[in-house]
Order: sequence, then structure tokens, then C-alpha cells
Amino acid sequence: MSNEHSENAPGHNKPVQIVINGQPHSVTQQRISYEEVVRLAFPEGPFDITYAVDYANDHGPDGTVTQGQDTKVREGMSFNVIKSSRS
Repeated sequence: MSNEHSENAPGHNKPVQIVINGQPHSVTQQRISYEEVVRLAFPEGPFDITYAVDYANDHGPDGTVTQGQDTKVREGMSFNVIKSSRS
């Protein structure tokens, strides 16, 4: 049996537009991890350092994502990813 609502929910076949460090990206998953955001922001790495990942969300709370965490993807979210000075 098909569930019309789940098929149209973000992350279910319908691309969601997000912005990472000022660059638009299209994702189809409902949640995005710290690691996925970092790889979209810095495809060439380095990946052996810590990044600070903050996000702004017009349709919900703003926040941060740290290593091992993820967040729900919402249309128009904006992520800021920078190399962190903490180790």
C-alpha cells in the first residue's frame, strides 16, 4: 500500500535545496550528518581535522552539528562549515 504523504515528504524522492558555505546543493535524504555536510563543503578534505558546522533554518530551530551527529533536512537550510581551531 502506498502512503502519499511519505512519498512527498522531504528526503523521499523529492530533492531538497540547501546551501553550504554559500553554494547550493540538492539532497534527497531526510537527515544529513556532520560528515556529509563537511564532504559537501570540502570535497577534497582534509578530513583528519575538526570542523565547526552551524546551520540556520527558516522552518525550525537553528543549531550546530558535531562529529557523529545529524540533523533533519529542511528546504532552504543554510550551513556554515569552517575549520575549527579546537582539537
